Amino acid sequence: MLECRDGALYTGISTDVTRRYAAHCAGKGARYTRLNPPQRIVLIHPFADKSQALKAEHAIKRLSAAAKRQLAAQGDLNAWLATSPRQASDTQ
Repeated sequence: MLECRDGALYTGISTDVTRRYAAHCAGKGARYTRLNPPQRIVLIHPFADKSQALKAEHAIKRLSAAAKRQLAAQGDLNAWLATSPRQASDTQ
């Protein structure tokens, strides 16, 4: 999860966070980050496979801005994943 210049939080997945962050900073990432460059990485979480990462990304993108900020501040995606009803049903 990235905090962008406009204050928004951008969520995405990558197998190489350093490379992907550099691409976003260079204006070669997603359309959103080309228009609103990232300022910093606020949350990184490894997943066992791409399917789990995509499911978590989708669930996070559906959260309100306030909920995303709370999640980033907690820094514990495992706890959120364990208590998120949507995530629990998606991963079974």
